[in-house]
Amino acid sequence: MRRFKRTLTACALVLATVAGTAGWAAGDVQTAVTGPPPGTAAWTADRLLGRPLPDPAAATPEQVARFFAGLTAAQRTALAERHPLVVGGLDGAPPELRYAANARALTAGRDRELARAADPEQPEGARREARARAATYDGLLTPGRRVLAFDPRGRGQVAEVYGDLRTARRVAVVVPGSDTDLASYDVAAGMARDLRAEMTRRSPEDRPAVIVWVGYTTPVGVGWDAATGHLADEGAPRLLRFLDGLAATTRPVAPPSVFCHSYGSVLCGAAAHRLTGRQASDLVVVASPGMRLEHAGQVPVGARARLWATARNATDWISRIPPVELFGLGHGADPAAPGFGARVVASDRAEGHTGYFAPGTASLSNYADIAVGAYGAVTCAHPTGDTATKDCRHGLA
Repeated sequence: MRRFKRTLTACALVLATVAGTAGWAAGDVQTAVTGPPPGTAAWTADRLLGRPLPDPAAATPEQVARFFAGLTAAQRTALAERHPLVVGGLDGAPPELRYAANARALTAGRDRELARAADPEQPEGARREARARAATYDGLLTPGRRVLAFDPRGRGQVAEVYGDLRTARRVAVVVPGSDTDLASYDVAAGMARDLRAEMTRRSPEDRPAVIVWVGYTTPVGVGWDAATGHLADEGAPRLLRFLDGLAATTRPVAPPSVFCHSYGSVLCGAAAHRLTGRQASDLVVVASPGMRLEHAGQVPVGARARLWATARNATDWISRIPPVELFGLGHGADPAAPGFGARVVASDRAEGHTGYFAPGTASLSNYADIAVGAYGAVTCAHPTGDTATKDCRHGLA
């Protein structure tokens, strides 16, 4: 009974912390963007090839990859031109074809938004919003950018590649948290770029590529969405499918390392139950409010030996969130706590909630070492209090 009261009190603190930080109302609850890419109906009705095209809602990424492998270059290009939003968002399609399809979709989207912005019949607020979105699309069309996924629905979703997936021997994926969408993923993109730069510095022969994946509807602010797991539950299948698509279309020496920041770690926790060693070799949680897991053993055996957590720095506000979950509120145990069972890495010199990927920090160095498989170089977090923390490198080559 005493333990239950403590848990109930902690949950009340979660509620008070969230409400006091930002407040919430019913309007704060979002409907997640899910399902196949926009334009799927036209795609499935198309008989350009004289036979049905793979159903984006039912075909696996492996089946999609086999389908495209059986086409000529001209046929692949024709499909990308006719259905850019589908091909650009179809996990299992060749990355280079997706880049081209998304460039086409972004160009069409930019032109539509510019037309809306110039329409005097539109309210000024709508015209201002159209100008902002057109500018976002235009930025993504800068030569050299590799947009692997683009979905204009809702607040917009995107995945961008830094590096070359065709030649990369090591690949990492960054899954960001709250307040990240098509127009505001610059912080997450900076994390990906800094991680790739550090991976390249440590192992240039691996020609690393890092993907920032904003493929789910993230919470806005610190409200009901951020305090519950419903957006994570909706996004988890999308992350798993994306990782399956990478496995079907890339050939690195090891599956990707997946870095889950803040609410992104809640999503990774929701996906962890179904995660396979083919989809990820390492799962690294950063600035985590919890994974909605009780302990590391709940991650399947294939991934459990490579579940990492980051020691929180003293200026990270996430440390004020109580590590509990009750009646769907809160995200449970702190993955960096000694009793959780994750491998905890040091984060010396990191500052704030988003500073773990900053150059010169122990955390970024550790992330790069994990991503290139240099486990012996990882620095573990120091033990705290009376609880000894085992060497986070134990059992790894």
